[in-house]
Order: sequence, then C-alpha cells, then structure tokens
Amino acid sequence: MPRILAFLLLPALAGMLSLPAVAAAPPKVAPAANHAVNDAQLEATIHTKLAKSKIGKDGFRFHVQHGVVTWEGTTSVLQHKGAATRMARTSGAAQVVNNIKITGKSSGPLRKAYVQP
Repeated sequence: MPRILAFLLLPALAGMLSLPAVAAAPPKVAPAANHAVNDAQLEATIHTKLAKSKIGKDGFRFHVQHGVVTWEGTTSVLQHKGAATRMARTSGAAQVVNNIKITGKSSGPLRKAYVQP
C-alpha cells in the first residue's frame, strides 16, 4: 500500500517543485499617478462617446478628477444610469461615482425575477 501511495503522490510532488519561482511573486502594480489616461484625455473620450450615444440626450453632466468620473443628472430610463457607469469605465476611469437620479413613472419597486421550475 505505501508503494502505491508513493507512486500516486510522486508526480504531484514533482510538478509542484518544478513550478517557477516567479509564479509566487506578487504582480507589479503601477503607481496611482501613472493612470492609463490622464484626466483631460478621459474627459475628451467620454464627451466623444456621450455625443454618439443615446444617453447623450439625457443631458448628463460629469466631471473628472484624478481618474474619478462623477456623473450628475436625471433620467427616466433606469438602464441609462448603468450605461453612464460603463461608458466611464470603458473610457479608462479608475473609479466612477454615479449620482444620476431615476425620475418619472415607475411600476413600483424593482423586484427580482422568479422562474418556476
């Protein structure tokens, strides 16, 4: 029995010992000052995307400071709030603060969908 156990464990142990030491090292993180894009580039990119997007008609306002995009405004379409957040993130924002308010008629509070088996 011990021979069988050793026979089964030997390949696993050999595989673990052959892993490169680099795999254990933590990934290098770029300093916060070296964002992928600076604030002016980020703002220009969002302005361009906003002009081409359906949510541009909602009149949202935003400002960029140290890679953080802050959205302001109102909309009656719930999905437009999420679209604004995605737009900022895909433009290179480090963080998004979404203060867009949802207004207008609603059919009540949002509920999770339930599907019967």
